[in-house]
Amino acid sequence: MNTLIENIQRPTGDDCQRLFHGRGHCFAGLEHICIDWLKPVVYVTAYKPVEPDLKEVIQAWVKTNIPECQSLILQHRYAISGSYDQGQCEVLFGDMVNQLVVTELGLQYQLTLGKKQNHGLFLDMENGREWVKQHANGKRVLNLFAYTCAFSVAAIAGGAESVVNLDMSKAALAQGRVNHQLNQQDKTKIKYEAVDLFKSFGRVRKHAPYDMLICDPPAFQKGSVNIEKDYAKIIRRMTEFLAEGADILLCLNAPDLSDTFLQQQVEEFAPNWQLQQSLAAPAVFKEKYPEKGLKVFWYKNVG
Repeated sequence: MNTLIENIQRPTGDDCQRLFHGRGHCFAGLEHICIDWLKPVVYVTAYKPVEPDLKEVIQAWVKTNIPECQSLILQHRYAISGSYDQGQCEVLFGDMVNQLVVTELGLQYQLTLGKKQNHGLFLDMENGREWVKQHANGKRVLNLFAYTCAFSVAAIAGGAESVVNLDMSKAALAQGRVNHQLNQQDKTKIKYEAVDLFKSFGRVRKHAPYDMLICDPPAFQKGSVNIEKDYAKIIRRMTEFLAEGADILLCLNAPDLSDTFLQQQVEEFAPNWQLQQSLAAPAVFKEKYPEKGLKVFWYKNVG
């Protein structure tokens, strides 16, 4: 319990942020716990059952250190299978909050709690969204596996000429539309393609060429994506659609695949892409085994 108290962070401002990251295996006995600040909610994600004593410690800490917290919600992530049951969220104090709007780096995003495994914004990718915002000015952007379009919101905020959001989930793209609307962004610059990438490269070609590619695929999605086999297909095909000098942001969040795996895929299938920089996750996302954590690389198409 002392380990949690000593390492949990107080929120710095109103932005959504992770307060404690147990999944990085840096805190023995707490590998099953992550705690996020989604103002005015503290959202705890548990990957196995949480002991009553630990619940009490979290409640006491939140009440003492985050007086503006209105709800403390515990998601029993380990219990989720098939269709999601809202009963797998436990309210430790306050009321259940199903939907809220959070801010990050001056932008707004709608989150949905208690209905799906993920609420709509991956907090470990904050630095990636900031990078996109800084590099998107004047660019034609392709956002693959767009999910709720957070990268595209950042791109338009950074002055992108256009963005194409591609994801097979119509529901995720619908939430992405809301995110663009929340930030009062010009809808004529934004396109949505609710298709399976591997069956729809023609849709990608329709809007090409692109000056920026963002690729943040799931590690595995039944019937759609097995990224160990499929990243090569993506990289090989994307070389057809990029302008010379295009920026490429490749992401990999698969514990069993290292950064070497991704770099080897690029060397083999896109030799004209030159590595510029790796992007780290925010400091709170500490990883005992860095090769198992989030990997993000910036490449440039040099010819």
